[in-house]
Amino acid sequence: MGRIIAVANQKGGVGKTTTAVSLSAFLAGDGFETLLLDMDPQGNSTSGLGVPARGKTTYEVLINSLPANEAVLPTRVHRLSLLPADIRLAAAEVELVGMPRRELRLRDAVAELKGRFDYVLIDCPPSLSLLTLNALTAADSVLVPIQCEYYALEGVSALMNTVARVQKSLNPALELEGVALTMFDGRTNLSLQVADEVKKHFKGKVFRSVIPRSVRLGEAPSHGLPIGMYDPRSAGAEAYQALAREISGKKPR
Repeated sequence: MGRIIAVANQKGGVGKTTTAVSLSAFLAGDGFETLLLDMDPQGNSTSGLGVPARGKTTYEVLINSLPANEAVLPTRVHRLSLLPADIRLAAAEVELVGMPRRELRLRDAVAELKGRFDYVLIDCPPSLSLLTLNALTAADSVLVPIQCEYYALEGVSALMNTVARVQKSLNPALELEGVALTMFDGRTNLSLQVADEVKKHFKGKVFRSVIPRSVRLGEAPSHGLPIGMYDPRSAGAEAYQALAREISGKKPR
């Protein structure tokens, strides 16, 4: 059975979508059948893979009970598929409120996909919303990107409280996959101090692979390519490749 990982942090600008896109592409590159599920109304994971968001999306899956398999699209990355999103997903926040099993809609929908994919990565919206609750309820684990900047831990306690509530009432099996340090600049004391602070806060749950601050990582989405295709020799690509292998346990070739 496949593993579902929600990539979540309600604070914007922490590298959440970059992490979801990059990890899914590298997992696929290492031979795992992988699905990137875009749950963010901004649709940045969708555009970041160069896929035009038209037709069937996560909105239809959540609201109209469309079978998830019917919305899954191929991408330019071998073994990587996408369940796209667009701005219509923003309306789902309001529409879900009055629906039965409103926190369970995604879990019910992706149950059929666990046998098809080795990994399903969910790019969550930057908020603690019904969309994020659906993602956490559907997931086996949650991966939290935290940027190495001021106030790095600000708001993360709210996310972890939400995770605890989901574990208690909706998804007792939900685990913390780990914390990924992003936008790290080893030349600054600030990055080193923040990394140390995060490691103390999340004892034993911080990935060894650290994602550096990188212009190339910022450029890749504008070309509709994951970093591994845009610039495979860049420091950012190497860091995400290492992180993907840390998650999968696969040794470098």
